[in-house]
Amino acid sequence: MVYEEPVIKVPRFNEASGFYTTKKRSKIMSNIRGKNTKPELLFRKALWNHNVRYRIDNKSLPGKPDISIKKYGLAVFIDGEFWHGYNWNERKNTIKSNRRFWIPKIERNMQRDKEVNQQLTDLGFIVFRFWSKDIIEDLDRCINDVLVFIRMGETN
Repeated sequence: MVYEEPVIKVPRFNEASGFYTTKKRSKIMSNIRGKNTKPELLFRKALWNHNVRYRIDNKSLPGKPDISIKKYGLAVFIDGEFWHGYNWNERKNTIKSNRRFWIPKIERNMQRDKEVNQQLTDLGFIVFRFWSKDIIEDLDRCINDVLVFIRMGETN
């Protein structure tokens, strides 16, 4: 199946495009991690403690899942709430600065997530997506969801 929505165009974030950022804001943004975030590390450590072995950021799979287990056809993403549009219809209205950039940026991220999910599904993978806050607030439930899926794969 092919993903058919038109690609959302995200404007360049620079002063020439009308976007301005302070040095302080730039410094804050530069400290945001894309890999090995605290929720990812918590999740990986918990999986390891349950004797589940995995690959991280597997470049051979669409979207480079945070965790993948080819044996079970499993791809796990741990998404940040801001970047991936948690509760987007309500939160979109709370963005105050640089709305012309951030709204298309986050909506494109959400669109890309759907595209990646579809590509992985077409390859026979099951995709789990967890919000960072869910990992932090209820790690046991998130790990249990994955373990149940793995146990089902072992019995088939």
